[in-house]
Amino acid sequence: MSQTEIEIATQPDCWRQAVALARQPDGPAASLPRPGERVAVVGCGTSWFIAQAYAALRESGRHGETDAFPASEMPAGRAYDRVVALTRSGTTTEVLELLRRLQGRTPTTAVTAVPESPVRGPADAVVPLDFADETSVVQTRFASTELVLLRAHLGEDLGHLPRQGRSALDEPLPAGVLEAEQFTFLGQGWGYGIAQEAALKMREAASAWTEAYPVMEYRHGPISVTGPGRVAWWFGDPAALPSGLADDIARTGGQLVALGRDPLADLVVVHRLAAALASARGLDPDNPRHLTRSVILA
Repeated sequence: MSQTEIEIATQPDCWRQAVALARQPDGPAASLPRPGERVAVVGCGTSWFIAQAYAALRESGRHGETDAFPASEMPAGRAYDRVVALTRSGTTTEVLELLRRLQGRTPTTAVTAVPESPVRGPADAVVPLDFADETSVVQTRFASTELVLLRAHLGEDLGHLPRQGRSALDEPLPAGVLEAEQFTFLGQGWGYGIAQEAALKMREAASAWTEAYPVMEYRHGPISVTGPGRVAWWFGDPAALPSGLADDIARTGGQLVALGRDPLADLVVVHRLAAALASARGLDPDNPRHLTRSVILA
């Protein structure tokens, strides 16, 4: 069993701890955005996709205007009440540089797995998720746990989530996915950020050919890549799939996967698939080629 697979399997327990942390009235999560604040959420790689999901959830829940940016692309001079930086290691160059630029101008909160990392210097507040830290390069449990924390802080009732996560760990992988040559992940609202993250996990761990799109954009060109031996994977309730799309996918000869749990729980299935594909291809999911745990620029 790879270290990545071990970390994947601990996600439901980490989610419970994150919900408990969010409920502490005077705990570290108190430095997360308050209702009505105008917020930017930044990160790199996986953390950017989690930022997209959180921004969509915060806006759709009417908690306040929320933008998500790669840390290197946040517009200079745009006014926010708070900037939230998502960074597993607390060492990513682009995140640290942005936080230093914002010091004394905009309140900042960093969510990290390593609270004593360099991010503690330029960030005004740090929310530690050290119980979800990982040794493998590929992020799984930290990313999902930080989104659970953020969702719980928004007031979501996530009592169902650890149970769904456990079922996602225990059930067989969907038939045919281990043999597929290509995957297109689809989402809507905050599920689009999860689709982006699913595609990244498959690329990182298994060097798989993957794409991700908002579901309504899929028919505007991307569906042309779907066909026999290829998968379109929907994060959401199968009943919420846009009208006629299942038939459109069937006509291509491709396979539709729509598991129907909370998108974070269904992401766990993709984690398992990525690790299984990596092993089948003779790859090391703990140490993907060309990647390191954190990007630190000279």
